[in-house]
Amino acid sequence: MKLKWTDVNEIAIELAEKYPDIDPMQVRFTDLHQYVCSLENFEDDPNRCGEKILEAIQMAWLDEK
Repeated sequence: MKLKWTDVNEIAIELAEKYPDIDPMQVRFTDLHQYVCSLENFEDDPNRCGEKILEAIQMAWLDEK
């Protein structure tokens, strides 16, 4: 399954699996953007993301932990 920015929960699950030792609340949005873009299944325009989406991903990632 190819992930898009709108797949917030699926992205959060993959981030939790790939970065189990990272506290999502300590990640800067610039780093979070890079983490998401580096996910193997992520396939979306890196420029289509804003702060609201990154915040939603961060909160979902926190819930996954």
